[in-house]
Amino acid sequence: MAVPFDQLDGQIWMNGEFIPWKDAKIHVLTHGLHYASAVFEGERAYGGRVFKLTEHNQRLHDSAEFMGFKVPYSVAELDAATIELLKRQGFSDAYVRPIAWRGSEMMGVSAQANRINVAIAIWQWGSYFDPAEKLKGIKLDLAEYRRPDPMTAPSKAKAAGLYMICTISKHAAEAKGFADAMMLDYRGRVAEATGANVFFVKDGVLHTPDPDCFLDGITRRTVIELAKRRGIEVVERAIMPEELSGFSECFLTGSAAEVTPVSEIGGKWTFTPGKISETLMNDYMKEVYPAAAVAAE
Repeated sequence: MAVPFDQLDGQIWMNGEFIPWKDAKIHVLTHGLHYASAVFEGERAYGGRVFKLTEHNQRLHDSAEFMGFKVPYSVAELDAATIELLKRQGFSDAYVRPIAWRGSEMMGVSAQANRINVAIAIWQWGSYFDPAEKLKGIKLDLAEYRRPDPMTAPSKAKAAGLYMICTISKHAAEAKGFADAMMLDYRGRVAEATGANVFFVKDGVLHTPDPDCFLDGITRRTVIELAKRRGIEVVERAIMPEELSGFSECFLTGSAAEVTPVSEIGGKWTFTPGKISETLMNDYMKEVYPAAAVAAE
């Protein structure tokens, strides 16, 4: 973006108040900054409505519990604050970022008495991937780092610390000309991209990794439901890298990525965006837009 994120206009909801965007600040000794004691969500608004808002805010609460703290605002309060903030920002289509984190009252690994802060920001953000590239399928690198064993980290939480290796992997991929990277899990199985789940197609059947050590995305579950409505068989299972040459299509799913076809992984495996990818991409966009907005087009 041409304007830094801390210089955007508008308001941010923070700890129960709507404040000017530029005033939403924290201290440099905030625990969440040093020890990653933070959880967040990524949501999108379409036609003035945030898709699956309550489901996202419930997951924020669930993630906080995994991290050992409680969000001090109910799911209903977060829903209401988000809806009001979207109106105040004056956006119809936008990205929504709620976040909860431990504050700056104590500095050290242990900070159980620290205040739990909560903020919601909403800004206009287009396609996560370049639209032209998205239509023909993006190219993924194969990440060096792997998703960790769930015995070593709370893999069911959308926790800030779990995205550290995602940032490293995406930066490395972009440096080599790729749009993103596919990550394996600690066993060497196919897991996900750095911020999205992955699906494959073979003989008309949809295959996706079993999310036993990474996030079972809300968009992932939505796409599985859409596929089943179409009568497309969906198989959730362990997928090994050596199987990738047998798949004809591949796509990513996520609130930011939406449904994005993939044309190549690691310079070794190639895919052709086809009927199932296109169908689910279109079905997803119809699902997320309010019926009134669709009717008005």
